[in-house]
Amino acid sequence: SMGKTALATNIAFHAAKKIMEKNEGKSSVAFFSLEMSSEQLSTRILAEQSRIRSNDIRRGKITQEDLEKFIEASKNINDLPLYIDETPAIKISTLANRARRIKRLHGLDLIVVDYIQLMTTGNFKYEGRVQEIGEITQGLKALAKELSVPVLALSQLSRAVEQRDDKRPQLSDLRESGSIEQDADVVMFVYRPEYYLEKSEPQAGTAEHITWQEKMSQVHNQALVIIGKQRHGPTGIINLEFESAYTKFKDANNIKFDN
Repeated sequence: SMGKTALATNIAFHAAKKIMEKNEGKSSVAFFSLEMSSEQLSTRILAEQSRIRSNDIRRGKITQEDLEKFIEASKNINDLPLYIDETPAIKISTLANRARRIKRLHGLDLIVVDYIQLMTTGNFKYEGRVQEIGEITQGLKALAKELSVPVLALSQLSRAVEQRDDKRPQLSDLRESGSIEQDADVVMFVYRPEYYLEKSEPQAGTAEHITWQEKMSQVHNQALVIIGKQRHGPTGIINLEFESAYTKFKDANNIKFDN
């Protein structure tokens, strides 16, 4: 996929790391992972930090020289003020109560929710999912205000993207969950051109295939974060590099991509 969980994990990890380095008293990051187990999420963070492929970590295929890196990374992650809640289909009220509790006990600086469409309200009065999503996004916004904590909520996009020639996501792709665009202060899309290009490989040995290979090498590891909405600032595009083996995003300092 595009890597929304990977980007969110990168952000959560770095936020928790910064909190630990500053060491200014009670503070933490809460990650509500409705799709992945905490074990899967930790494996991703480990891969990203130790630069050992997540597949190798899962299979226990770690070489002697990688073992030290692995142990070091595990220790560092273990000390992080990062709380992972893996309750599937969590209700907005349950999530809010848990966030309040974390804030009271440990302090709280960031809430990550992966992802909105897997949440529920526990309310059966809704005819359609759109209204229910509306209650969820309003609930998250109210929680952010109440606790004075930013909420990074992930969302799926509508299938409309797949039908278009230009696959870059845009605000209208959130429309079926209309309240997301409305309630969010910032909307960011992750876009990796390589993802769609990979799927359209022509037959090997043809002229088309050579052109395709050239295109592939141009967009290799390229990731764009498209800021589609920002209430208090500019919109635009941020260039990143995505290392899929380690599910890691990093600044594209030395690479010039053609947007």
